[in-house]
Amino acid sequence: MEKVDFRKLSIQERNSYRKRAISLVNSGKKQKEVAEFFGIRAKTVSDWVKSYKLNGVRSLTESKRGVKSEDKKLLTAEQELLVQKMIIDTMPDQLKLPYGLWTRKAVRELIERELKIILAITTTGDYLRSWGYSPQKPKKKAYEQNSKAVKKWLEEEYPAIKKKAKDEDAEINWGDETGVRNNSQHGRSYAPKGKTPVKTSMAK
Repeated sequence: MEKVDFRKLSIQERNSYRKRAISLVNSGKKQKEVAEFFGIRAKTVSDWVKSYKLNGVRSLTESKRGVKSEDKKLLTAEQELLVQKMIIDTMPDQLKLPYGLWTRKAVRELIERELKIILAITTTGDYLRSWGYSPQKPKKKAYEQNSKAVKKWLEEEYPAIKKKAKDEDAEINWGDETGVRNNSQHGRSYAPKGKTPVKTSMAK
């Protein structure tokens, strides 16, 4: 019989070969004869027989190669949700981490501190992507800002200012919220896509 290349067989075919080979051995055929019949190495049949004697019929059945993605994960679903919530609701410095933004390194240290699980940087990035998080330029917000007062000013006072400027043929000029420095650099912080992160800081 022509030699069989097991790498090219389907899982079902490989399972069938093993079971038929063991059946022949159990019926009195020599392992070498079985190997020649199937066109495989005698050592392969010998390994099957040893495995069969140790673990029974289940050892003859090959499951799908590889591990399910869920089994590869180091974090449980509950742990993933916990980390996501912390990233959305706070910034690293608020959790006493030595970072201003949620970088992969910051998230990695958060997971290590809170869950006692050490991830590689690349694995941390894989988790962030799987959650739909992307690095984004955060909006700045002062700790002292009164959201209600800002809303009131925008909805009630500013329209009046805008109308007055129009009546007087005047211009309204706005200062850039990031300041006027031309060497200012801003990092990016991971957050859900479509939800810009907010970085709070002391007003200057």
